[in-house]
Amino acid sequence: MRIFAIVLTMWVWAFGAAAQGNDAIEDVIGQQLQAFTDRDVAAAWEHASPMIQGMFGNPVRFGQMVEQGYPMVWDNRDAAFMELEGSGQLLLQKVFIRDAEGAGWVLSYAMLQTDAGWKINGVSVVPAPELSA
Repeated sequence: MRIFAIVLTMWVWAFGAAAQGNDAIEDVIGQQLQAFTDRDVAAAWEHASPMIQGMFGNPVRFGQMVEQGYPMVWDNRDAAFMELEGSGQLLLQKVFIRDAEGAGWVLSYAMLQTDAGWKINGVSVVPAPELSA
């Protein structure tokens, strides 16, 4: 019985820690999406990982890349968080997002745990599954 209590305690602790991480990740992604909606590229830039910031060098170039390469993020209407995958310092958060025309997209956000908290380390569009008749 004592082993069961220890296992249960560890499971509750792990689930709670994962939920806290999930909340923090959702907050970061949500804040960046809102920053793009507000056209506050400097605020959106703050949520990018050091690697992403190094690739683009400044918020202006970063914003241009998002506007041109990820129009559904640049002009997002709403987002719903889906599954969180992975473990450790790099996790993948899937997000269902609607663009300005109402079309739905699934994006996979690579999230990196840094000393400054969770940062977005990349985004990719998840291909739609092929449907057959």
